[in-house]
Amino acid sequence: QVQLVGSGGGLVQAGGSLRLSCAASGTIFSISVMGWYRQAPGKQRELVATITSGGSTNYANSVKGRFTISRDNAKNTVFLQLNSLKPEDTAVYYCNAILKLRSWTASENYWGQGTQVTVSS
Repeated sequence: QVQLVGSGGGLVQAGGSLRLSCAASGTIFSISVMGWYRQAPGKQRELVATITSGGSTNYANSVKGRFTISRDNAKNTVFLQLNSLKPEDTAVYYCNAILKLRSWTASENYWGQGTQVTVSS
């Protein structure tokens, strides 16, 4: 069974920084994309950033220039560096992976349990 375990959330003042990490474990053939999404109370879950195994990145406009996504392919781990945090960044951050369990199976979405990021003013 594939598991995604995210960590690194916490409480920080505006302007501060956090670093989130998420590791995928289990029997995995390949991971094409890993990323982070977030959901604030009363809002839809939204994309924050994604990164392919080849290193191509994609960011939400609201976090460009402040957040940086990176990965360690050998460890099936994705990171998100959150700098210059704002109160509006407060949300539960969810790790996501698009992966294949076997070479002959279709790619599937997997989600981590979420980690809370709270930014005070």
